[in-house]
Amino acid sequence: MKLSKQFSKKWKKYRNSGGLYYCNPPVKLNDVELNWSMGGIIKMKFSKKSRYGLTSLIDLSVHSKNGHVALNSIAERNDISPQYLEQVFAALRRAGIVKSIKGPQGGYLLNHPAEKITVAEILEALDGTYHIADEDTAEESDRKGIAAAIQTRVIDEVNRQLDQILMNLTLADLVKEYQEFEKYDESMYYI
Repeated sequence: MKLSKQFSKKWKKYRNSGGLYYCNPPVKLNDVELNWSMGGIIKMKFSKKSRYGLTSLIDLSVHSKNGHVALNSIAERNDISPQYLEQVFAALRRAGIVKSIKGPQGGYLLNHPAEKITVAEILEALDGTYHIADEDTAEESDRKGIAAAIQTRVIDEVNRQLDQILMNLTLADLVKEYQEFEKYDESMYYI
């Protein structure tokens, strides 16, 4: 996905500027895992709920051009359990990202245009904050300086970069990337 490429480029730029850039073991926040090493790049791992949420919203955006989309059809196209997808869409509905149409012919629609829905909003709706938690130290600790360095040079910087990327990446960007890939993938079969 474009997200990891953008994050990698930004991280390399930060890393090459002389910033602190290692952490072992990986930092885990909610179900987002940040993992980097000396000379390496950050690898993010989203929770299953976030992955399914992003996948299903891309699907919904693509297939809702002519009206609402049944949850079962989204689940079937993407090989996701319908029961689990109901939980995902309940969180998205509470956050105002999607709206539901009740009844036997019901389904879901995006509540706003895809251009106005950011990946940050989606991840927060599904898993809460995607930020790394602040460095934890006791007031009387001898590690205050170390904790401050880690907080300032690693945690705050990674959180700023995450915000920069995820608040500027929209569902429409993901849909466009998906459609370009599909178009390219289809053309490969006819060569």
